[in-house]
Amino acid sequence: MKWINRLKEKWQVSTLQVFIILLVFACTGFTVMFLKDPIVSFFVVEGDKSLLFSILYYVLILPIYNVILLVYGFIFGQFKFFWEFEKRTFRKLFGKKKATR
Repeated sequence: MKWINRLKEKWQVSTLQVFIILLVFACTGFTVMFLKDPIVSFFVVEGDKSLLFSILYYVLILPIYNVILLVYGFIFGQFKFFWEFEKRTFRKLFGKKKATR
């Protein structure tokens, strides 16, 4: 299984941690999928799932996904990994460089 070894090297974790990290991503994805309709329907009139629905979903999903990812990371004992993952992601997203010491 080359892909597991590539993830182990990239993330610098053990094989067990790779599976736990993938499980956290899966749980987060399923949770966000189940929360989609209740969250967006709070802001959109029932049955009006048009362009406004899509825009609201994509604007709201990023912070919600990241919070849920950290929660599941904490539950599965991988909070440190996901905290660093979040910081790298937001650095790439917003173009902030890592502070040098």
